[in-house]
Amino acid sequence: MNVQLIAYTPFPEKVISAAAKNCYSAAAVDTLMDGLTEEKTESFLTMLTEIGHASPIEHASFTFAIEGVSRSLLAQITRHRMASFSVQSQRYVREHAFEYVVPHEIEDNPEAAALFRKAMEDDQKTYEVLTEMLMKKHKQTFLEEGCSEKQAEQKAQKKAIEDARYVLPNACTTKIVMTANARSLHNFFQLRCCNRAQWEIRELAEEMYRLVYEVAPTLFRNAGPSCTCGGCTEGKMTCGKAAEVREKYRRIREELSR
Repeated sequence: MNVQLIAYTPFPEKVISAAAKNCYSAAAVDTLMDGLTEEKTESFLTMLTEIGHASPIEHASFTFAIEGVSRSLLAQITRHRMASFSVQSQRYVREHAFEYVVPHEIEDNPEAAALFRKAMEDDQKTYEVLTEMLMKKHKQTFLEEGCSEKQAEQKAQKKAIEDARYVLPNACTTKIVMTANARSLHNFFQLRCCNRAQWEIRELAEEMYRLVYEVAPTLFRNAGPSCTCGGCTEGKMTCGKAAEVREKYRRIREELSR
């Protein structure tokens, strides 16, 4: 897994504070950023948290480039409809020797790992065979329609991999560009940094948390799974390790603040 924070709103905490200032003062728009010292900015962000006024937090957004994650993770993360996603297309990108994610529990079991890797190899072979079979058929059709050799080849490959991709597994890796505002990220971290989230998306969420905390520590100081800033919200499904989770995030914040 490789996660990069490739762009974000300049001075995100000041921008949010300016939005809050606009709500609670008669300041003219050309003076909204005036006087927003580090202390004043922290004061505005603290106030927003205390009174539960979250809409100003939406004015700061963060864009991540993510690779080496599975299609299984993709199915989970795109349920967060408050974010925008651009995903590498298997309709346009042929999966030559596709990479895949091996779950930790399988990796730790030699027999299971060998079986898993064999299944991935078989899927790759099947994908290649299907692609070649379909390409041959489609190329002939495009040639008969008057396409040049090169055009027929290109169009046939695209049409072939559209259908051949159905054999690819959930473990197959993909690349994602994801943009979300700070309020949405707070919600995402609450749900996906939780011990009850599946391991892969939890690892992704934790890395994203580290990246945004480095550039906006005041904004994200109360972010993380629900138990880090209150009680566990999982009810009977709780992991029962709230104290350990709180200590883990305290150490993360301490490490990133050095």
